[in-house]
Amino acid sequence: MTEVSDSVSENVQRLRRLDACAVSDALDKLGLPGAVTGLAQRSGNRRIAGRVITVKLGTGEPPPGPPRHLGCTAIEAAGPDDVIVVEQRTGIEAGCWGGLLTLGAKVRGVAGVVADGPLRDVDEAVAYDFPVFSRSLTARTARGRVVEKGTNVPVQIGDVQVNAGDYLLADGSGAIFIAAADIGRVLEAAETIVAKEAAMARSILAGTPIGDVMGGNYEKMLEK
Repeated sequence: MTEVSDSVSENVQRLRRLDACAVSDALDKLGLPGAVTGLAQRSGNRRIAGRVITVKLGTGEPPPGPPRHLGCTAIEAAGPDDVIVVEQRTGIEAGCWGGLLTLGAKVRGVAGVVADGPLRDVDEAVAYDFPVFSRSLTARTARGRVVEKGTNVPVQIGDVQVNAGDYLLADGSGAIFIAAADIGRVLEAAETIVAKEAAMARSILAGTPIGDVMGGNYEKMLEK
């Protein structure tokens, strides 16, 4: 997925200028799902945005073929406009992302990683200054516990179904997933919300009472 169209790159650039709350509000306004909380930012003190490459982990045997360490296929397919999204919802405490994978993703220039599961080697991720969000932390290896079931297959993150090629924005407030088919209207709605809130902030700074600024206008911003 390293070769992207101009429209995809433009979508990613527009998404990077937004924040998770504005995009979450846009989803609410449009009646769309996509907001996931509880995925804490463990490393890299900046928001991330990009197109999704998925990795699904589970128990049992890996798919047929030459053995490969989990996550490697996704890293080799990714580039600067991509975010790797990992599902590890088996209930087994086992790392779904670790230090060498973090280094490999950083070298590839990947935008970041979001994992619904335990992160391993968090100190290495911090030292690399590479953005990783995860559900939890662990020291336990994936070896002998979980295997990769597929790359660029549908995954579930929180209560959201995510597909390869969808879009993601993640910051300290949450992770927001946007279906590829909806990205245009979500960006437009979020940019409108940001512009309105910026105008409200200017009014507050100019001395307008906050109750006047956040009266009817704020409450009606998300009306369909």
